Amino acid sequence: MNHKPKLLILFLIFCLNLYSCTSKEEVKTDGNTFTKSITVFGIKILATNNTGDAKVIHAAKILAQYLDNDENGKVDNKLVVDKMNSVGATLVMFKDEDESEKFIYEGSDLDHAQGLYDDETIVIFNKNTSNSRFDASLEEVLHLITHEGYSQVYPELAEKKGSAIANAMDKARGGYFISPPSNYPAGAWYSYDDETCTYDCMITEYFYWSLTSILGAQAYPGRFDEIGHEWKLNTLEKVKVSDSDIYSILTDTKFIFPSVLPDNEYNGFEITLEK
Repeated sequence: MNHKPKLLILFLIFCLNLYSCTSKEEVKTDGNTFTKSITVFGIKILATNNTGDAKVIHAAKILAQYLDNDENGKVDNKLVVDKMNSVGATLVMFKDEDESEKFIYEGSDLDHAQGLYDDETIVIFNKNTSNSRFDASLEEVLHLITHEGYSQVYPELAEKKGSAIANAMDKARGGYFISPPSNYPAGAWYSYDDETCTYDCMITEYFYWSLTSILGAQAYPGRFDEIGHEWKLNTLEKVKVSDSDIYSILTDTKFIFPSVLPDNEYNGFEITLEK
């Protein structure tokens, strides 16, 4: 799923009702509530009753592995996690897009929320086969972390024109564009085309494509055919050779980025649904 449309849907829904809800009675969706929750390093994951338990736990493990990549039970980058907690960064899960669109919000601030759907969360993801669906939790959870954490803490990673990551993105797209152009310049390797995605959103997507390609998430057989129209550097070697700017940023040890792709096997502590 794309980052901006999902955030836009949530934002519009929440604004009609005036990324931290704490009460199960506060949020309703066609008679359902956020009945399921897990807290990982202070960050809430809230899910509707129609969202499968295994999917919620899986998303929580992916979040934990991104934030505690060496799985020692402690966050790797405290500045990032503290920032996410300070704004109430929250992952909200629905059965599908239809359920999220019928969502009726009656609770407190969820301006810093990222959505994830049950039907796009793949608990068993075999990156070595060509017939597996991509696990969207690897994308949406990372969006929450970079958008509400890294991009807020480090000026070089800010989602605005002139930052180091923005300059790298503009080079990857073949120029500076406030919104996606009808045709990207020849040679562009990042060609996001969703017209609802603003400049900051395009940086979030670029962040995701680059980092997950470096970590090996996009290299399995058949994946390039699925994403090549938008992102052409789907392997570590391609990023390293063709986009040295973003490779240098994302391998800079001062940022303490994940260096291992989450695999749903988190060993830092037990993750279960909260009672």
